[in-house]
Amino acid sequence: MTFLNTTLSWLLRRRLPRIERLKANPGDAQQTVFRSLIRRGRRTEWGRKYSYGAIRSVNDFQQQVPVSGYEDLFPYIERVMKGEQNVLWSSPIHWFSKSSGTTNARSKFIPVSSEALDDCHIKGGKDMMALYIANRPDTRVFEGKGLSIGGSLHANPYGRDSATGDISAVVMKNLPVWGQIIRTPSLEVALMDEWEAKIDRMAQITAQENVTSILGVPTWTMVLIQKVLSQTGKDSILDVWPNFEVFVHGAVAFQPYRSLFSEQIFGGSRVGFQEVYNASEGYFAIQDDMSRANEMMLMPDYGIFYEFVPVEDADKAFPKAYTIEEVELNRNYALVITTNAGLWRYRIGDTVRFTSLYPHRIRVSGRTKHFINAFGEEVIVENAETAITQACVATGAVISDYTAGPIYMQHDRVSGHQQGGHEWVIEFAREPNSISQFTQVLDDTLRQVNSDYDAKRYHDMALVRPVVRSVPTGTFYAWMRQRGKVGGQHKVPRLSNSREYVDDLLGGRYGGVYR
Repeated sequence: MTFLNTTLSWLLRRRLPRIERLKANPGDAQQTVFRSLIRRGRRTEWGRKYSYGAIRSVNDFQQQVPVSGYEDLFPYIERVMKGEQNVLWSSPIHWFSKSSGTTNARSKFIPVSSEALDDCHIKGGKDMMALYIANRPDTRVFEGKGLSIGGSLHANPYGRDSATGDISAVVMKNLPVWGQIIRTPSLEVALMDEWEAKIDRMAQITAQENVTSILGVPTWTMVLIQKVLSQTGKDSILDVWPNFEVFVHGAVAFQPYRSLFSEQIFGGSRVGFQEVYNASEGYFAIQDDMSRANEMMLMPDYGIFYEFVPVEDADKAFPKAYTIEEVELNRNYALVITTNAGLWRYRIGDTVRFTSLYPHRIRVSGRTKHFINAFGEEVIVENAETAITQACVATGAVISDYTAGPIYMQHDRVSGHQQGGHEWVIEFAREPNSISQFTQVLDDTLRQVNSDYDAKRYHDMALVRPVVRSVPTGTFYAWMRQRGKVGGQHKVPRLSNSREYVDDLLGGRYGGVYR
């Protein structure tokens, strides 16, 4: 085992006792974070507006400060981007994470303070590696390079003293020296702006490296691996990277991709998978037990104070909000965060569900704006992921990507009922044995996991059996490229309450469609 691998493993293991304490006492950590944030916030314009000097408790905070969305905070963020300071946060802001989201074409600029970089994003990366080592004590991951698939950086459109970019690019640019040593490719290549040229160059370089890990979004990781295989003429990526150990994934649910990566890409080897929950706004959770798929430990000491709002109250300015010590298992909450970069009671748009307490583990169950509820069925992303996975298992299918939307009600002349449905556009890496069986299992599973959907499907009264349309390989990539949403933090929208994405994909401009 190399000196570097031994040394880094030893240093990272020293983080584990702190993490064990957090599992037992997350509330204490959150109270410490809360007091620090309020103390720093008192020096800001936002803090003066909402009388932070009078806040003595979480209850005071929740009574005085409204829950905000991006549109509420943007006038303040815009002023910071133009060079004003002490508006939302008390230390200078020189970085902004640019996120276009999936339902809003306008770019969002999220402030990233030095505290958010050091005490949240970079700290989260260290803890992620420490927890991986705890799960795999014999690791040799630091004998090779970690491949990071990130975005790019751009000048701030409002001023000269700061820059914007995907959070992956911002973090990469600010990594400590030792972090740069163990990653590939070089910053010059990793931060290239033109996506197609970057992927081509990354493939050329990393094919010659001893890559032992990848950190990236599943969709774009597949694109890079396919490019490496194409350039090298190899059949398996493990022929290129024989010492590969772990794929660290985030940004989208991994459940539908698991078979593709474990069976096809990594060929049933002992390659591990570790999930992280990070976003432009912060680094929130890490899979601490790799035997518990789709569950991550919420990290309470990253300078972020968490509140959890029942999804039915998600749009209220002053909802009943719960702290980490008050949450219940298996209840959907909208995530509200207060961060060490000046996001105060910020509605991030994600929903989570706790799967265990002490340690507090979560699953990301969906987005507050990503659902299908055209007929009262309230299908959320978590329902969709479960149903897709079961349909794949039953029919031997493996998927690459998918999206779904409603089929609006039409009058049925036989029954006299007004009937609607759902249309699923799916790109398969391996086609199902039977598309009819796939559709049936998809439908049956949705009925099992969602009582509202089941009620609407009863005797086809409101919803009929869903329609599944299979599209050729590369359809979703071409579609995302056409929309200017390739690379970085861009994600395929899974569910929509309109037909915007379904109709665009089925328009025939991305390689044709077949049933």
